Amino acid sequence: MNDNQLLRYSRQIMLPQIDIEGQQKLLAANVLIIGAGGLGSPAAIYLAAAGIGTITIYDNDVVDLSNLQRQIAHHTPDIGTDKVISTRQTLNKLNPEVKVRAIKQRLDGEQLDFEVRQADVVLDCSDNFSTRFAINSACVKQQTPLVSGAAIRFEGQVTVFTPGKNDSPCYNCLYHNDGEELQNCATNGVIAPITGIVGSIQALEAMKLIMNIGEALTGRLLLLDGLTMEWNTMKLRKNPDCPTCSG
Repeated sequence: MNDNQLLRYSRQIMLPQIDIEGQQKLLAANVLIIGAGGLGSPAAIYLAAAGIGTITIYDNDVVDLSNLQRQIAHHTPDIGTDKVISTRQTLNKLNPEVKVRAIKQRLDGEQLDFEVRQADVVLDCSDNFSTRFAINSACVKQQTPLVSGAAIRFEGQVTVFTPGKNDSPCYNCLYHNDGEELQNCATNGVIAPITGIVGSIQALEAMKLIMNIGEALTGRLLLLDGLTMEWNTMKLRKNPDCPTCSG
């Protein structure tokens, strides 16, 4: 770690739980973020600022005017630009030392398995049911920690799945994959700061997993009601009959 890095990350390094050793783990880490929208934007920004060595971002969309209300990695001149490119530009301005791999495509199949296998932590910042189940299945298969977030209207939720550790459940233990498509912001709306809160928590949980500090949200679903500003925690247990992670 050079002098500039010591100064840039000094406020983290002074935390006894992190110190030089923890910062070096962040600098060596590879985080996969799937989705560069309302959740992926704040998550990517905080992870880049914190010094994650490599951030890999997948998204298949372009920036739209309606995105700018909450997707803070993008700016008005970026309208019509690929979201992954806009995000990479923002992260490079914030911290040019971070390697940002920006891929415009839907991540699935063998490529999903490959990227999940390469990552230290995966952040699910997607907005549809099928993608979430595919990400979960790949993380279970590759035994890669998954930080899952969702936000809609005034509500947010975050949890962590650590396949093979701490008797962790998986996303399929929480939701059945034969249900209806998840509601999304385009049809139901969302208040901007909720996505920022959830994405920021996802970034924090990812950093804790990388540095192996604190207590992750494994086995717990954190729920936020923004209208009443009440937080609730629901305990999650592994489903012994889960088609994805049981046996």
